[in-house]
Amino acid sequence: MKFKIFNTYPISISLSPNTEEDDIKLALKLIFSPGKWRKGGEISVLEQEFKNYFEAKEAVSFNSGRSAFLAILKSLDLKEGDEVLLQAFTCNAAVNPILYFGLRPVFVDCDRSFNLDPEDLANKITERSKVVVVQHTFGQPARMDEVLKICDKNKLILIEDCAHSLGAEYKGKKVGTFGKAAFFSFGRDKIISSVYGGMVVSNDPEIGKKVRDFQKKCSFPLSSWILQQLLHPVLVNYLVLPAYRFPSFGKIILNTLQLTMVLSKAVSKEEKRGKLTSYFPKKFPNALAILALNQFRKLEKFNNHREKIAKIYIEELRDRFEFQEGLKGTKRIFMRFPILIKKGQDTDKILREARKKKILLDDGWRKTPIVPPDTDLEKMRYRVGECKNAEDIAKRIINLPTHINISEEDARRIAKLLKKM
Repeated sequence: MKFKIFNTYPISISLSPNTEEDDIKLALKLIFSPGKWRKGGEISVLEQEFKNYFEAKEAVSFNSGRSAFLAILKSLDLKEGDEVLLQAFTCNAAVNPILYFGLRPVFVDCDRSFNLDPEDLANKITERSKVVVVQHTFGQPARMDEVLKICDKNKLILIEDCAHSLGAEYKGKKVGTFGKAAFFSFGRDKIISSVYGGMVVSNDPEIGKKVRDFQKKCSFPLSSWILQQLLHPVLVNYLVLPAYRFPSFGKIILNTLQLTMVLSKAVSKEEKRGKLTSYFPKKFPNALAILALNQFRKLEKFNNHREKIAKIYIEELRDRFEFQEGLKGTKRIFMRFPILIKKGQDTDKILREARKKKILLDDGWRKTPIVPPDTDLEKMRYRVGECKNAEDIAKRIINLPTHINISEEDARRIAKLLKKM
C-alpha cells in the first residue's frame, strides 16, 4: 500500500523514495534505541544473507558503496599510476576511490544499453591497464561475454559495480558473480535502501580475506552520522516531501535540514571536487544493517513492482521516446526507467514543467558524463569529448521513477505529461 500523508503528496524519484510505512517506523524506533546503533548481530546476519543469495564465499559490509569499492581496490595491491578502466556516464562516487589510491581512471564510452562499450574498452587498454570496472547502469546488465573475453585476453581484473543492479541477471547468472569481486550500494534511492550502506561480494578467497581485514581496521561512523541517516526516512516522508506540495518551500526545508547537518547529502561538495570525506571508509553500523535487512527481505516484491511500472512506461511512451537498449538473455532490474528526448530539446524545461505538476524527476543523473551535474570533470580526470555517446546520453536523459511508492496511476500520469510536452 502506498504510504502518503496527504492526497497531494508529490511524486519523487529521489530523496527517500523506496521506503514503506514499516521502514519508516523501524527507523523511528531505532532513533530511540542508541544501544543498537553501532555494534550488533544484524551486521553479520545481513552479510550471511548476501552470501547465501549470491552463493558467494565472502560478503563484507561497509557504510557505503564507496567504502566497499575502496576495500576492493586496496585488496588488489595496485601501484600508483596503474589504470582502472570504467565507463563514462557514472557517478563521481565510482571515480573518487580510484583517485584516492593514486590510480588513473580511464573512461570508456557507452553503448546504447548505457553500459560500457566493449569495442571502446578494447581500444583504450594500455600496458598500465590493470582493472576493468563494469557498471550495470540502472539495472541493465552489461555485455558480459564480450567484456570477460577482453579481460581474459589482456589479463585484466574484472570488478562489477552493482550499485544499480541488485537482483539482475545475465544469461541466468546473477550480476555480481562474474568478476573477482563486486560492490553494492544501499543508498537512499537504490534497489534497497538504508540511506547509506554497501557490500562487497567475492568468490576469490584471497580478495575476500583482504577485504575482511580492511573492514576490521575501519572504525564505526560517529553516532551523529548514524543519527542523520536514521532521521532521513522519517523527516523526508513526514516533513520534506509534504512540503514539496509547494516546490520552493520544500527545497528550502530540505536545504535547511542539510545545512544544519540534521540530514546528510547523498554526495558531498568535497566528492564533487575529487576528494573523499572523512566518513569513508567506515564499518556498516548495526542500526543501518537493520534497515537494510528489512528491505533486502522485500527485494523480490520491490523488483517485481519496478518491472510492472516499467511495462506501463513502455506501453505509453514507446512511440515518443528512445529507450535504454535491453539486451537479450538478461533479467533487467529497473532501478530507474530512463528515456532520451530528441536532440535539441531542453531537459531543464521538461523537468520544470513536471515540477509545476508536483512531479519531481530530477535525480541528478544527467547533463554531464560524471554526475551529479556540478561535478568538476577536470578533477575527475575526464576530458570533454572523449566519450561522445556518454555525453549525448547525459544531455538527453530523463529518468522516470519505478520505486515501490509509484502506483500504476502515477506512472500513467507521468507518461501523459511527457506526451503532452
